[in-house]
Amino acid sequence: MYTHNRNQVFKKMEQQSFAVFFSGIAPLSTADEQYPFEVNRNFFYLTGIEQEDVVLVLFKGAGLEKALLFIEPVDPVQALWVGAGFTKEEAMLKSGITDIYDRKDLDSVISRYLQDSRAAIFGAIKNLYLDLERRDIRHMPTLANQYGQMMTSKYPNLIVGNLHSELGELRSVKHPEEIETMKHAIKITKEGIEALYHAAKPGIKEHQLEAHYNFVLNQHGVKPSFGTIAAQGGNATILHYRKNNAMIEKDSLILFDLGVQYEMYCSDITRTFPVSGKFTERQKAYYEIVLEANKRSIEFLKPGVTFKEWNDFGKKILAEGLIKLGKIKEESEVTKYYYHSLGHFLGLDVHDVGNYTKPFEAGQVLTVEPGLYIADEGIGIRIEDNVLLTPNGRINLSESIIKEVKDLEAFMKK
Repeated sequence: MYTHNRNQVFKKMEQQSFAVFFSGIAPLSTADEQYPFEVNRNFFYLTGIEQEDVVLVLFKGAGLEKALLFIEPVDPVQALWVGAGFTKEEAMLKSGITDIYDRKDLDSVISRYLQDSRAAIFGAIKNLYLDLERRDIRHMPTLANQYGQMMTSKYPNLIVGNLHSELGELRSVKHPEEIETMKHAIKITKEGIEALYHAAKPGIKEHQLEAHYNFVLNQHGVKPSFGTIAAQGGNATILHYRKNNAMIEKDSLILFDLGVQYEMYCSDITRTFPVSGKFTERQKAYYEIVLEANKRSIEFLKPGVTFKEWNDFGKKILAEGLIKLGKIKEESEVTKYYYHSLGHFLGLDVHDVGNYTKPFEAGQVLTVEPGLYIADEGIGIRIEDNVLLTPNGRINLSESIIKEVKDLEAFMKK
C-alpha cells in the first residue's frame, strides 16, 4: 500500500524533480520533557513508519524514480533509556523502500544528486516538492517550511512546489486495508460506548463516567483519537466542551463525542443518551429531530453529491423539525440552535484532509453528525456516525452502535 501511495505521488511530480517529507520532531515542553510525538500523517501515508526524525526523499528524472529513506541508526545506549527504534531492515520491510541511509547523510546524498556531474543520475534537478501546510500565519514554520527556505538559499535555481493538497486528495480515498483498520477502531469504540451505557447514573461526575470508556481502550492497548467530550445537560450545548468535571444530574442527557485511534486510523462517534435510562418527552422530541436528520443525511450521501448540497439537506431537516415543534418560525432561525457543518472527512486524522469543493467520491469516509443545542432548556444533542461512500451509495460503518430511543432505553434498562 505504501509503495502504491508513493507511486501516486511520483505521478504528481514533474520530471527532473525531488520531494522531501519529514516524520516530525516532538517539540520541547519544559526542562528535559518533550510533548508526545505525533508522526506527520502524510509521511506515515507514504511510509508506514511512525518514528521521530525520519526523512523520505523521492527523486524523479531521466526516466528513473527512486525512494530513499533516512533514519537514525539504532543506538544501544539510547535503547536502554527509551527503547530501540527501527533497524534499517525493519524499516525496509515496513515501508517497502530498499535504499535506506543514516539520517546524518541526508544533506550529502541530496547534494550528490543535485550537482552537475556524473553522480547526477537523475539529470539536472529543477523542482523541489514539499508538504507545505500552514493553517495560520501565526503558527511556527514546519520542518518542511524551514527546509524549503534553506534549500532555496543554497540552490536559488530550485522551484519549490507544494504537494499538500494533492496528498490530501489521495488520502481522502481509502484503500481496502485502511477501511478494515477503521472498522476495527469503530468496533472498539462501540464496546467503550456500551460500557458508558452500563455505568451511567446520576450523582457521579462526567469524568468518572468517562473512565469506563478509557478502561475499555486501555484493555485494547489503544488511545482516544481526540480529547473525549463528556457533557451532561447544558454543557452539551458547548461544541468542544472539555472540562468533563460537572456532576451528572438526574433526568439529564449526556453527550459523548469520542473516538479510537487504532494503528493510526481514527473513529469519531457521538451518542447522546438519558443518564437515568429514559428520555423525558421534551428530550425525546428534540432527539427524534436530530435522529431523523442523521438517518436521512446518511441516506442522501453518495458519490457525486457536493458538500454544500449535503449540508443544506441536513440543515433543512433540523429546521423543519424545530418549526413543527414550535421552537422557531422561519428556517433561517435554525442557526440559533445548530451552528456547525454536517460532518467531515475521517481517516488518519479525525478532521481528515480532502477537497471539500469537489463532489464526493467512492472510497471516502465521512462523519454524519447533525445536532441541536437548546441552551435555554439545558439540552444538547448530537448523533454522529462514520459512513463509507461506495460506487452505489454508502455503508454506515457504525450502524451497530444503537441510537434509536427504544433501543437506548431498553439497553440501559437491561
